[in-house]
Amino acid sequence: MEFNAIYVIVAREFKKFIRERSRLVSALARPLVWLFLVGAGMSRLVPPVDGVSYMQFIFPGILGMTILFSSMFSSISIIWDKEFGFMKEILVAPVSRLSIVIGKALSGSIISTLQAVIVLLLFPLLGLKLGAADIISAVVICMLVSFSVSAFGIVIATFYESYESFSAIMNFIIMPMFFLSGAMYPVKLLPEALRFAAKLNPLTYGVDALKHVISPLAQGPMSPDFSLVTDLAVIVVLSVIFVFAGVKAFERRG
Repeated sequence: MEFNAIYVIVAREFKKFIRERSRLVSALARPLVWLFLVGAGMSRLVPPVDGVSYMQFIFPGILGMTILFSSMFSSISIIWDKEFGFMKEILVAPVSRLSIVIGKALSGSIISTLQAVIVLLLFPLLGLKLGAADIISAVVICMLVSFSVSAFGIVIATFYESYESFSAIMNFIIMPMFFLSGAMYPVKLLPEALRFAAKLNPLTYGVDALKHVISPLAQGPMSPDFSLVTDLAVIVVLSVIFVFAGVKAFERRG
C-alpha cells in the first residue's frame, strides 16, 4: 500500500471540495430541511417519550443522512474520473488498487465527516446536552460510518461508466437505505419484513451507534436497537468487505 498515493488522492478530492462551495451549501441544506421542517412538523404528531422529543430522536438519523448522501455522492468522482480519462491514468500508474480504493474512501469519509460535524454542532438548539467525550465519540463514529458508506459507493461506482446511469441507480439505493436505517422511526417498531431489511442495511448500525452517544434514552421505543459493540463490529467488518470488493472490482477492470 502506497501512502503517498493515498495522500495525493485525498488531497485532490479535498481541493475539489473546497473549490465547490455550492456543494457544501447544498449538502447542508438537506439535513436542515429534514430536521427543522419535517422534524418540527412530525413533532406535532409524535408526542415526547420519556422527555425526548421527535426532533431529538431523529437527530442521529439526520447525521446519518448527511453522511449517506455526502459519502455516496463523493463516489461520483470515480465516474467523472472515468469520463475524463483520469481513472485510466491512475490504473496504469504503479499504484496498488488497494491504495486507490482507500484513498477514494478516505477522501469521501473526511469530507462527509466535516459536514456531519457542522450538523452535530446544532445539538444545543434541540435541547440536547452533550459533553466533550460525547462529541468526540460521535465524530469518531461519523468517520467510521462515512468510510464504510464511501467504500460501498465506490464498489457501486466501479460498475457504471456514465454519470446519468449512476445517478439513476443511486436513487434506488440511497432513499431506501435512509428510510430503513432507523433514522425516522425505531427499527424495533417496523413490520417483520422491513425489520429484516433494515438489519441488512449498513447505515442502520451507524445511526444506531450515534443514538448510543447522542440519545439520553437507554430503554424504551426510542432507544437504540442494538448494542454499541454490535454496531461498531458490523461497521468495521462491512468496511473491510467493501474495500476488498472495491479492489476486486478495479482489478476486474484491469
